[in-house]
Amino acid sequence: MVGHVVVIGAGVYGAAVAAGLARRGARVTVVEAGAPAGGTSGATFSWTNSCGKQPRSYHDLSVAGMAAHQRLAAQAPHSDWYHEGGNLEWAADEVGQERLRTKVANVLEYGYAARWLTRAEVVALEPDINPVALPEDEIAYFPREGWVEPTRLIGHLLATALSRGARLLRDDAVIDLDVDDSAKIRLTSGKRLTADAVVNCAGPHAARIAELAGLALPMRNTLGVLIYTSPVAVSVSRVVHAPHVHLRPDGGGRLLLHTEEVDSAARVTRGKTKVDQTAVEAVVAAGRDLYPGLRDATVESVRVGERPIPADGLPVLGRVAELPAFHFAVSHSGATLSVHAGDLVAAEALGEGQDDVLGPFRYERFART
Repeated sequence: MVGHVVVIGAGVYGAAVAAGLARRGARVTVVEAGAPAGGTSGATFSWTNSCGKQPRSYHDLSVAGMAAHQRLAAQAPHSDWYHEGGNLEWAADEVGQERLRTKVANVLEYGYAARWLTRAEVVALEPDINPVALPEDEIAYFPREGWVEPTRLIGHLLATALSRGARLLRDDAVIDLDVDDSAKIRLTSGKRLTADAVVNCAGPHAARIAELAGLALPMRNTLGVLIYTSPVAVSVSRVVHAPHVHLRPDGGGRLLLHTEEVDSAARVTRGKTKVDQTAVEAVVAAGRDLYPGLRDATVESVRVGERPIPADGLPVLGRVAELPAFHFAVSHSGATLSVHAGDLVAAEALGEGQDDVLGPFRYERFART
């Protein structure tokens, strides 16, 4: 039985793993280079879904992740971070519409909730939406999808872990790591930790942590640009994927806007990230076209997060065969997966086998390519 586990990173994965470990009675130390939720987890669209994910094992893991969010929200007193409002999506042209038809057909074959809506049905769900911006029909609706407020979720999970004796070391990065049958860790502060196991939840920095342990983790991280509006009296109740803007509520009357196009407007120069203002204005204009009530909204902030994406796009989860004291919990779609997958990784770090579920997502697949 593993006694002490060090979790590297205090984003959604690190917090979920720490909560799962502490609940099982382990001694837990969470090490965070900055502030909890201060990295990617604090700058994410955080859409909970399994909409078009392949292969089937990834789809099933994501569906289980959505169910884990539902259970946690139902069990936690005063939970307010999980919103299952559904997701609307439509396309601008026939090519995009055919792609959407294929996606809907595929998820229906998996038993995933999806149906087609007309313009009138969408307006009944979203009364402030501009009907002129909608097609007459073939608007896809995925009713079980939604979003999480990641910072509030992380706060709950860390509080759960800390209440059970976990320790949080923040503003202290890992600079050296020696792993064999156990783990020896050195931090920038000079602190040295010895643990029975270590879990790499470092998100976009996971490859660096893996390298310290002698492992090569191929990643293709990307930048994601998120636009937060000022509070505005517009009724938006769910995730909306329109052709020229993606948006969802973000609490306090604010909306969160995004598109893939605005992501490419982010540039890193001399360590500083800047976003082309013209691209931001184009996304906001598209939002106003879709929800005319947004004409009174201003841009309150623009945040850029670095998305951690393993080279093949799939999660990297669980123990490493050649280093059984070293475990991964790294993926894109962390908002969907973290509560469920983080708990699976925590269980395995404590000796509970999870081969049936985590088998397709192990690090060793990269060594086979």
